[in-house]
Amino acid sequence: MLALLPAAAQDPASDQRSDVVKKGEYLARAGDCVACHTAPEGKVFAGGRAMPTPFGTLFASNITPDAETGIGKWSADEFYGAMHSGRFPDGGLIYPAMPFPSYTKVTREDSDAIFEYLKSLPPIRQPNRPHDLSFPYNNRSLILGWRTLFFNEGEFKRNPQQSDEWNRGAYLVEGLGHCGMCHSPINALGGTSESKAFQGGLIPMQDWYAPSLTSNKEAGLGDWSIEEISDLLQKGVSARGAVYGPMAEVVYNSLQYMTDEDTRAMAVYLKSIAQDQPEAPSSSVNTSEASLLISLGKTVYDRDCASCHGGKGEGKPPHYPPLAGNQSIQMESAVNGIRMVLNGGYPPATLKNPMPHGMPPFAVTLSDDEVAAVVSYIRTAWGNRGTPVNAADANRLRSAPLE
Repeated sequence: MLALLPAAAQDPASDQRSDVVKKGEYLARAGDCVACHTAPEGKVFAGGRAMPTPFGTLFASNITPDAETGIGKWSADEFYGAMHSGRFPDGGLIYPAMPFPSYTKVTREDSDAIFEYLKSLPPIRQPNRPHDLSFPYNNRSLILGWRTLFFNEGEFKRNPQQSDEWNRGAYLVEGLGHCGMCHSPINALGGTSESKAFQGGLIPMQDWYAPSLTSNKEAGLGDWSIEEISDLLQKGVSARGAVYGPMAEVVYNSLQYMTDEDTRAMAVYLKSIAQDQPEAPSSSVNTSEASLLISLGKTVYDRDCASCHGGKGEGKPPHYPPLAGNQSIQMESAVNGIRMVLNGGYPPATLKNPMPHGMPPFAVTLSDDEVAAVVSYIRTAWGNRGTPVNAADANRLRSAPLE
C-alpha cells in the first residue's frame, strides 16, 4: 500500500491550515491523486510511479511545489488547464493515463482548492522520469487523434431532473473519482466509448477485471442496496462482498476518507446507471471436461474453502464474503476468481474496518487443474450462473503482476 499523507494533515486538532487547503486535501483524496503520483517506497506526490500500458511505460510526474521538478512555477490557471484540458502550461499534450477526460468535469473552484493544497505541501526535488513508450506512441502529436475520438472537454452539468444528492454523486463518480477509467471497456486505442461507460472491463497489464457498475443484475449493482454500495466504497467490505486488487487500493487511499454523505451520494448515482444488455456468458470448456472439473472442484472447496465461505457458499459477511449469488464470481470474465484463489488477498484496513480478514494464497498448494476446478465449482454451484474455466486460464494468471 502507498503511504498516506503527512500525519499533521490528518489531525484536526492540530490542523491550522486554511479551509481552502483542507478542502483541497479532501478533493485530492477523492481524486486518488496519491495513487499514481507516489512511487512505491517513494515520497508522497513526488511522482516516479511506473504505469505499464499496452503502449509502453509511463511515469507519473512530480506534483509537489518544487520550482524546478514539480509544479512550483505553475499558476492556478495552468493547473486548471492540466485538469480541464489535459495540457501542460506550455500547451503540450498530456498522455491520457492522467484521467483528464474525467477531471475536465471538475469545477474551477474545486481545481483551485486542490492546487492550493498541493502548493501547501513541502517541495520535493525529484526530476520526472522520461516515459518509455514504443514507436509510434512516443510521438505526442498522436494524442491529438486520441483526443478527437475520446475526449469531450467541459465541466459537469447538473441534471435539474435529479436530486442534489444524485448530482453530487454523479459529479464525484464521473469527475474526480474517474470511476469510468477502470469500469468501462477499453478498446485497442486505449479509449472508452460513452455508450459503454461503466459496463466493466479488463484493466490492461494488471489482469484484474473491473466489474460493471450498471444496474445489470448479472454482474452489476442491480440487486445491491444503497447501504451495501456505500459500505463497500467506504469500509471496503459489505454484506455482498469485499474489495480486492486495485479497488482495495482505491478504497485505502481515497474512498475511506469520503464523508458519509458523499459515499451515499456516489451510491445513489451508481445505483441509477441504466442497465446494459450483456451477452450470455460462454465457456470454452466442453461438457464432459466441465463435469470432471466441477466434481474435483467440490472436493477442493470442501477441503480448503468451506470453513470460511460456508458449505453452501453462504459466507460469514461482511468479513468472509458469500460466494453463492456473488456477482463478481459469476461474471463472464473469471479473472478475479482465479486470481483470488491463486494470490489470495486482503480488503484494505479502513477507518470503519480497521482489522480486515484476509484470504491466503493457494498458488503453491494447488495445481492449475485444481485451481480451475475449484473456480469452476464456485462459479456454477448454489445457483450461480457462471461458466467453467480450464487449467490454461489458471496457468496464464500465475504470472500476473501482484501489485
